[in-house]
Amino acid sequence: MNEAPALSGWFAEDGTHRYPLRVYYEDTDAGGIVYHANYLRFAERARTEMLSLMGFRQREMAEGFGDVTGVSFAVRRLTIDFDAPAKLEDTLEVETRIVDIRGASFAVAQVIRRDGRVLARADLQLVTINRSGRAVRLPEPVKAAMETLHAKQTTPAHS
Repeated sequence: MNEAPALSGWFAEDGTHRYPLRVYYEDTDAGGIVYHANYLRFAERARTEMLSLMGFRQREMAEGFGDVTGVSFAVRRLTIDFDAPAKLEDTLEVETRIVDIRGASFAVAQVIRRDGRVLARADLQLVTINRSGRAVRLPEPVKAAMETLHAKQTTPAHS
């Protein structure tokens, strides 16, 4: 997997992706609380950076490169639970795990935390689509990279 600046976050030993972010004024409502829809933006940024660290940039994938031919990902299903609010100037961390990989789709579980406390949990299923918006199989290099991460995430740690 490619090295990238810390702006993209990092992969933990267990294969989960960690993405830090700060809550800005633009993310909050008049009371300084993060507006609920912005958690989806935080999660999207984390998934984008995870793919980038895996060597797959969204624009390149959409335009096509190597064995990857003009694909992008669309959210097919999303469930989100809010446990506690994030506030202006909080430092958050978004954890992303790949939980399932299918022919044309994959599922991720994302947790947004502040100082270890869970603020929100999101479960998403994403589908691979071509330029016409039709579902297509995951490109083999993307699928292989996801399978490598998924294997790390499902392998029990050895003492």
